[in-house]
Amino acid sequence: MLNFFLVFIVSFVVAVVIGFPVLKICKKFHLSQTILHYVDNHSGKAGTPTMGGWIFLIASLSSLFFLSGEVLQGCFVLLISFSYGFLGFLDDFIKIKYRQNEGLKPYQKIIGQVGIALIVAIYVYLNFGGRLDLFGFSINLEWWIIPFVVIFFVAVTNAVNLTDGLDGLAGGVSFVYFIIFGVLLAVIGGFDNFAIISFAMAGAVLGFLLFNGFPAKIFMGDTGSLALGGVIASLASFSGLELIMPIIGVMFVLSVLSDVLQVGYFKLTKGKRIFKMAPLHHHFEKSGVHENKIVISYIVATLIAGLIVLLGYLTMKGVL
Repeated sequence: MLNFFLVFIVSFVVAVVIGFPVLKICKKFHLSQTILHYVDNHSGKAGTPTMGGWIFLIASLSSLFFLSGEVLQGCFVLLISFSYGFLGFLDDFIKIKYRQNEGLKPYQKIIGQVGIALIVAIYVYLNFGGRLDLFGFSINLEWWIIPFVVIFFVAVTNAVNLTDGLDGLAGGVSFVYFIIFGVLLAVIGGFDNFAIISFAMAGAVLGFLLFNGFPAKIFMGDTGSLALGGVIASLASFSGLELIMPIIGVMFVLSVLSDVLQVGYFKLTKGKRIFKMAPLHHHFEKSGVHENKIVISYIVATLIAGLIVLLGYLTMKGVL
């Protein structure tokens, strides 16, 4: 347990320390993306540096000093995170270079996401089989785990990406998620290295939030949001807890669900909308709710969902 606390503190400190030079570099080279013109409250965010995801990506490497035993799986999780982070970096770079809000074409981003996910899915099948767990109830998908993991990765990475729309939102939700998931892995047992990475990510993201909280001095960009999605998806897949992720990460799920419903309803009704704007956090923003209140609400909702999962598991095991 001491290692979990230490890696959290070390990652937090590293993120804070490197945050200042990263922010300075981003400002020096004018690494800022175009702000959405149709979100009125965001006009003041123009010129804010992006690619801040490198802060917690680099800080997460602190976990390497705390891994033990079979360290390759832990290293692979970090490699996946950096792979998705690099894909996001390409997206951010194009946005900055051409001063537009669209980076990679949707099909290019999907190809990249699926390509990385396919490698991971095959690895999961060969090393962990087709097992999925939900509070002790196991499902064996056998080789069907491969397409399942691919879809899971694409869904999770895009969910985190969609949630990154307000200062501190994706980071705040991810921070709570990593804390809860780390505790869950520690309680289950047998996943110490994955728990260490989860706590390392929590510390690193918390350090990043000092720069990303309202009003944000720097955005994580797709560099950060895709990297976070990659870590969340890989930790869940390697531990067989893919079915737990949507419960703890319920606010990520709502971001995707609101977006899908909005687009689908718009097409079916030829122009009508369910929400004032999607994803859901923009609907609240358009309704006059301050973004700080939205962020806090999302964080609290994630915490409640996470505690329900933990209490459910402990009750099932007869601890409570």
